[in-house]
Amino acid sequence: MMDTEQRQPAGSPGEGEPVFLVIGKLRRPHGLQGEILMEVLTDFPERLEKGVIIYMGDQRQPLKIRSRRWQNKAMLLAFDGVADPETAGQLRNELLYVRADDRPPLPEGEYYHHQLLGLEVVDETGQPLGVLTKILDTGANDVYIVRPARGQEILLPAIEQVILDIDLEHKQMRVHILPGLIPD
Repeated sequence: MMDTEQRQPAGSPGEGEPVFLVIGKLRRPHGLQGEILMEVLTDFPERLEKGVIIYMGDQRQPLKIRSRRWQNKAMLLAFDGVADPETAGQLRNELLYVRADDRPPLPEGEYYHHQLLGLEVVDETGQPLGVLTKILDTGANDVYIVRPARGQEILLPAIEQVILDIDLEHKQMRVHILPGLIPD
């Protein structure tokens, strides 16, 4: 489930800088001990344990988790140095991040979205189709949005029949184009 680098313009971090992934959004203080409600935006909330360092806001301010507990579908977090509701309230609406290089490895053939974004997409013959710029989560399967050098975006369903090979080392995805996938 997102740092001492300088602020980057909108977009990707600079070469060699860590990638951060959003894991949650702080909502409102809870109780008198400095807890704050977090909207969970990660698939790995179990990794947010006492003592873990997470990063807050655009400045990636490090925060150490003092405690955590579930409240319905949200999580109540407390951080070292935040001991009252007034201080917790100053954190309201901030995004929380973890470093991407601190995420658990995925099984063979599965990828984090940040690993796929920016890949060059080519067809079976090696012809360039464009760059993977966005991933839509549709529920059934993801849809990859490929932006060609010219023309309309290409929407590719993330299914075995279409996605043939992903080569992270060479930053390339090889695909099979089903009839109707490329606009005329």
